[in-house]
Amino acid sequence: MSDPVRGEVWWVDLGIAGKVRPVAVVSAPIGDQDYALVATVPHTTSEHPTQYSLALKEGSFNLQGLAPGPVAKFLRKITTLDAVQMAQFDAAIKRWLALS
Repeated sequence: MSDPVRGEVWWVDLGIAGKVRPVAVVSAPIGDQDYALVATVPHTTSEHPTQYSLALKEGSFNLQGLAPGPVAKFLRKITTLDAVQMAQFDAAIKRWLALS
């Protein structure tokens, strides 16, 4: 299995409470010297729109759930987001972290 890449959506084992769910990869590529952690945003099917969620597919990605996850927990790639979708992620993350 190759390492998850920014813009990809994967099935990831988030643990007992988090279960297996889709996540979007939002971090830069990791190198050999880096920890094997990838920043992800979880997808939820529950409809609870907020200023920090992105409605894509059925449900939305919750930007406030932004968290690192170990590469070992990534199970299978689902799809790759396009440039417009990634720009939406970037804008929402910057807004939430007050970077813009």
